[in-house]
Amino acid sequence: MYCRPRTQWRWMTLALCLSFGAAVQAEEARYDAPRAVVGPLPYLGVHGLGVDAEGRLYAGSVVGQSLNRVDINSGKVTVFEGPDEGMADDVAFGPDGEMAWTSYLSGILRIRDADGEVRDAALGLPGINSLAYNQEGRLFATQVFMGDALYEIDRQGEAPVRKIKEDMGGLNGFEFGADGKLYGPLWFKGKVVRVDVDSGEMETVARDFQVPAAVNFDAEGRLYVVDTKTGELVRVDVDSGAKTTVATLKPALDNLAVDHKRKRIYVSNMADNSIQEVDPENGKVRTLVHSDLAAPAGLSVVGDDIYIADVFALRRYAVGEGKVHELARVWGSDLEYPMNIWADQDTVVTASWAAGVVQEFDRHSGELKRSLHEFKAPHDVVRLNDGSLLVAELASGDLVRVSGEEGKKRDVVVEDLEGPAGLSLNKDGSALYVADAGGNLWAFDTDDWSRRLIRDDLVLPEGIDLTRDGKLLVMEVGKRRLLEVDPVRGDQRVLAEELPVGLPQLQGLPPTGVFNDVVEAANGDLYFSADRKGGLYRMKRR
Repeated sequence: MYCRPRTQWRWMTLALCLSFGAAVQAEEARYDAPRAVVGPLPYLGVHGLGVDAEGRLYAGSVVGQSLNRVDINSGKVTVFEGPDEGMADDVAFGPDGEMAWTSYLSGILRIRDADGEVRDAALGLPGINSLAYNQEGRLFATQVFMGDALYEIDRQGEAPVRKIKEDMGGLNGFEFGADGKLYGPLWFKGKVVRVDVDSGEMETVARDFQVPAAVNFDAEGRLYVVDTKTGELVRVDVDSGAKTTVATLKPALDNLAVDHKRKRIYVSNMADNSIQEVDPENGKVRTLVHSDLAAPAGLSVVGDDIYIADVFALRRYAVGEGKVHELARVWGSDLEYPMNIWADQDTVVTASWAAGVVQEFDRHSGELKRSLHEFKAPHDVVRLNDGSLLVAELASGDLVRVSGEEGKKRDVVVEDLEGPAGLSLNKDGSALYVADAGGNLWAFDTDDWSRRLIRDDLVLPEGIDLTRDGKLLVMEVGKRRLLEVDPVRGDQRVLAEELPVGLPQLQGLPPTGVFNDVVEAANGDLYFSADRKGGLYRMKRR
């Protein structure tokens, strides 16, 4: 049945159409309990690595808000410090059995003492990224991306931080050498530098990297560097600056740690969720941890494919094959941390509130068509019938229509929503459904943008999708359940409860965090992404 109301009674006509469509259904759709088809994942993206005095390997996750211990023999991952205190972009080990880590998004440097007590040693440093103790037990940390500075941190958290130097060019994963100097990469300048932490004097050690992400020394005092863009692990002579490639891995490397006793180097890759062990003498690589998805968020369906905004990659899940395929990854392409997604037969469009960007890709080749910046936390996106894009700005509460070849024409068509999070268009594009972080579910007529409130009592609804039965699927993350909502009457039915979703909300950041989305596949099965036990889950239609 085709219904496209064109009169002043649009909403009444649409209601009758939908009601008729629901009436002809023989019975309500039924689904099996959720089952992971990819995952659960060991963590949501992996960043900083560290090896303690006992030879135990630790791995930090910012998105997953966790600090994890990794068995170096089996690769088994266990949570050492969970959300939200466990958020770790880097980890280091100091005197008296303490360990420290940086909670990048929260701007907090945390220290855990030998008795297991956790304290905040520094606050109010958004983008706090890398850290290391020197030989005297003094603790140092840097801001990168949301700042650009090097600090000395009082381990007890009593004295204010001491700023040593700023505007360096992104001093990322660093380490202290035997000479007492700090050695680290400048992410934005392609260099490795040496810094005197007392005077602030900085000098170049090596040049001509693409995007150097981290450095570390082995027991012999040799310096190793990972380049996130090339995927290379490189040994550097700190006197001459000469470089030797030890191993070539995949792009999106984030950090490394050296096990001095075993003489092995561990390297993390955020796009693959991988930790790989490298023998520095022969370059032999062994994979400890790897997963097909990194941090799945927004979903979109085209035919038998589910396209996934995987935060560190753009991927598709082929339903018929049961396999994940990659279109692009951060730092191996121009992809910028996708967190939501919309797709049709030709194009994939991603949105990232973290990067403030909307990007269009060729669905078949993965080639970037255009990047559109200067949005206020773009949280979701769809394409309208006229070819323009509609972007949900979480920060402004607006729906913005973007048109023109370069995307420079931007018109606000809807204002003052309480944090628009999830969007869904009906089949012919005449109606748009919006879930906002304030707990509301809206219907909009795309001809005149008149609105109708469907429900106002939901708790943090995120992903939504209109099914072939004319019902709205809603991920009600605040109650960790999946709902089916009648878009006319507002009646709801709970399809699943106690879902593995709902990481803690972080102060100063979008309440949605990692987006939890839901879609109906072509065969009627439901698929959803989950942030608490990361993965792609299916509810098979009976």
